Amino acid sequence: MPAHNSDIADVLERTADLLEIKGDNPFRVRAYRTAARTVKSLPRSAADLIADGEDLSDYPGIGKDLAQKIGQIAETGSFDLLEQLKEKIPEQLSRLMGISGLGAKRVGAIYQHLKVTDLEQLKEAVDSGRIRGLEGFGKKTEQNLREGIERLQRHKATRTKLAVVAEIAGPLLDYLGGEKGVVNISAAGSFRRRRETVGDLDILVTCRRGSHIMDRFTAYEDVRKVVSKGRTRCTVLLRSGLQVDVRVVRQASYGAALLYFTGSKEHNIAVRKIGVQKNFKLNEYGLFNGRKRVAGKSEAEVYKKIGLSYIEPELRENRGEVEAAQDNNLPELVRPDHIKGDLHIHTKYTDGHNTIEEMARAAQNLGYSYIAITDHSQHVTVAGGLRPKELRKQLEEIDRINDKLDSVTILKGSEVDILADGGLDLPNEVLEELDLCVCAVHYKFNLPRQQQTERIIRAMDNRYFNILAHPTGRLINERPGYDVDTERIITAAAERGCLLELNAHPDRLDLNDIYCKMAKDMGVKVAVSTDSHQAAHLNYMRFGIGQARRGWLEPEDIANTRSIGRLKSLLKR
Repeated sequence: MPAHNSDIADVLERTADLLEIKGDNPFRVRAYRTAARTVKSLPRSAADLIADGEDLSDYPGIGKDLAQKIGQIAETGSFDLLEQLKEKIPEQLSRLMGISGLGAKRVGAIYQHLKVTDLEQLKEAVDSGRIRGLEGFGKKTEQNLREGIERLQRHKATRTKLAVVAEIAGPLLDYLGGEKGVVNISAAGSFRRRRETVGDLDILVTCRRGSHIMDRFTAYEDVRKVVSKGRTRCTVLLRSGLQVDVRVVRQASYGAALLYFTGSKEHNIAVRKIGVQKNFKLNEYGLFNGRKRVAGKSEAEVYKKIGLSYIEPELRENRGEVEAAQDNNLPELVRPDHIKGDLHIHTKYTDGHNTIEEMARAAQNLGYSYIAITDHSQHVTVAGGLRPKELRKQLEEIDRINDKLDSVTILKGSEVDILADGGLDLPNEVLEELDLCVCAVHYKFNLPRQQQTERIIRAMDNRYFNILAHPTGRLINERPGYDVDTERIITAAAERGCLLELNAHPDRLDLNDIYCKMAKDMGVKVAVSTDSHQAAHLNYMRFGIGQARRGWLEPEDIANTRSIGRLKSLLKR
């Protein structure tokens, strides 16, 4: 089976890492990283696009040469350049670049002088004191590396990002659903609950007699290993390493089984206790009164029979949803069709890949009423952040484009850096010209907790501060958030009339669900935004909506469910 987009992007990223360690041309390194981002956000599988005759070089950040290499990766899982690099440079070195403060040059020096190739060897070199003997390395670097290694080991990925599983699950469900006799098919587990990471993928099927669903499943070309195979259950490992379990259940039990295998375990225990109180027994086969099955065909039937309102899968974590269902007081969760616009978008002015007008028309095609252009401010030099003069030039272009657009309005914004002292990266006389100011921490992640918290709160004191972007700075499975008192940040936002962003990029999903619920309870509005760097990224909104639903957010809790007039009123401080 051709490689998934996430696999292709990973190959391109590893190539960029090894090129950077080797000391190659930085523009070449950047080209591979840019192509990786583009491949991640392609509207369909790269392999399918190639098979349909599409030219990948038409997509931003992919030239003719890279398009050819992506085709090779899609077909074989690798390509010539990466294999050549791996012969000269140990591939494990790329993982060391995930340690804060350990860039490509230092990784290269450690490898060249100490022959360190992996995390364990690096830890030994740090503990033995050999690191501090290298030129440019000292006691402070040694301590920073020790802390970075510990963080990386603590946050070692054992679960797969939701977006990666979504890319795998869609084609697999379509494939299995094509088997003759299949009646129902659904993914369950943490994937259905839209958790930000997934341990393994559970799939439930009902089918008529004569169906050969298990044979079809094990014949799937992405299967690397069949772990077990029976008449009603089969477990495989895919090439990505993801475990997938398929279970065949009876139609009369489908709803009970879906409820059971969707989980969470804690939710299921709480629901079963309610059933026991009413003399029912609930398990994966149905809801029983003695030996008689009284419900089980659908989840709604099971919930109703034991006196609960239907509980959406995203809420099933035993965080008060069962009690709310008993009182008929569950939230009316936000849906994708509630979203009126996107408030965090980048363009070619900085590190985006589309023009302002292209992003606006892409949003228009999604039915949005508005978008906010929020390119980086001047401090983010690596992204080509805009100085005041350049930003004003952009604002003038936005005016010209708005004059010719009909159904979508472009709001003037900026993603403004929060400086180390809590100041903002642009002067107030520039900020006052904007419709909104999205503020973010992009450097000095290692400040002590109190100092980092006070830095952000001081920034919130500026009356032009509207939205705190990706509030904890985490990257899922890659980088923990900076040490900050998020509860105190939410309290400060409530006191100052600031909003918090739920960054919908699947690598971030920041705020997490717990803090979304906390913001709701404190009356702080949330902006669900995609942080788009190209038009295809606007589709990341679905991941943000899933996270918002896990956080109990209703349309009124979210800023960008409002009309443009109501939004502007909300943003005024």
